[in-house]
Parts: sequence; structure tokens; C-alpha cells
Amino acid sequence: MKLGILGGTFNPIHLGHLRVAEEIGEDIGLTKVYLIPSGMPPHKPQKPLADFSHRLEMVRLASKTSPILEVWDIEGKRPGLSYSIETLRLFHSHFGSKLELFFIIGADAFIEIKTWKEYQDLFAYASFVVINRPGFNKENFLTFLDSLDVGFVWDQKRKCSCHPSGNILLNKDTTLIDISATQIREMVAMKKSIRFLVPEVVREYIEKVGLYLN
Repeated sequence: MKLGILGGTFNPIHLGHLRVAEEIGEDIGLTKVYLIPSGMPPHKPQKPLADFSHRLEMVRLASKTSPILEVWDIEGKRPGLSYSIETLRLFHSHFGSKLELFFIIGADAFIEIKTWKEYQDLFAYASFVVINRPGFNKENFLTFLDSLDVGFVWDQKRKCSCHPSGNILLNKDTTLIDISATQIREMVAMKKSIRFLVPEVVREYIEKVGLYLN
């Protein structure tokens, strides 16, 4: 079973998130990509952070039209801060020993991974798919990987970095959609249109519930 994870606050989810999940799932042949809204993110608290129930519902609405996308409220069910290492362990516990897991993350978030809980153990639980961003520098990235001190070795034949666990790290390009959730929240607060930045069902939900107005 080959599954992907794309986590985030999804505050709100937008077309950039959805396109990355869809493209990576198709590109590396994932059975499903699970969208995991964070419960209480330990990094960079966002204000206003919509209640988990609202963010979860927006993700559910947004993903309905894709056969590859699934939603799991796994982090909203756990008390306290949401840590990726705990989510990865729960995935393995739930799906069993035959699970092949891919953690999808932007390069800008990945370079902060040393601040994550038990970051060195993450790579034993999942392969990583790092989405390249404008200005991505391969040499600097490989230097950063070495600094993690987790045993990554570049495999020239496979064109990826290999971890001692057998998991890999891939760098991938996706369609660049320059949208940010911060921008969307600010536009909603100013009562500007967010059409074509989020799925229409998400725009309608934000409007109906009155999210991000204050």
C-alpha cells in the first residue's frame, strides 16, 4: 500500500494545496494522498486560526471531486499539540507493516525540520517528497541534508537521497500556483473576492460561516 500525506493548517485549504497533492499522487503512483489538517500546530501559530471543525469541513468539501484525495481527522482527535512524528506512527499502526508512506512537504517548510519533535526519527517512518520552490539550490539542499546527520546518501542512478531505513527523499517540481492562505484570509477580512483561489465550495463555506471576517 503506497500512501501519501500532505499536512497543514489548511486555514483555509486552497488550489495550491490541492494541485500539489494531485500531481504528486499521480507522479509517483500513490494509491491515496491523505490531507491531514493539523489540530494545534506547534510552529508559527496563525491568527485567526479557524476552529479545527471548520478547517476539516473545508478540506472535505475541497477534496470530494478527486478520486485520489482522502481526508483524515487524526490530528483533531489527539489532545495537545500536533506533531508529525506521532501522526506517522499512527499511520503505521493503522495500516500495518506493508505500508509505504510518502510525506509531502514544501522545501521552505523542510528546511525548518530540525525544529520538529524527534526530527531524526521521521525518516525511518516515511519517504519524503520535497516540493521545490523558486530559488531552490540543489547543492545547498544536499549540504542541508548532510547537516541533519541521519545518514542520507545520494544515489546517482535513482536520482534521490537514500536513508539507511530504505526510505528515500525525492525533490519534485509541481505547477507553481502562487497562493497563500494568509493572503486569502486578508482578502476575506477586507471583503474582497477569493474566487478562483479556493474551490467554489470552500468560498461558499467561508462566506456562509463568516470565517476570517474579524
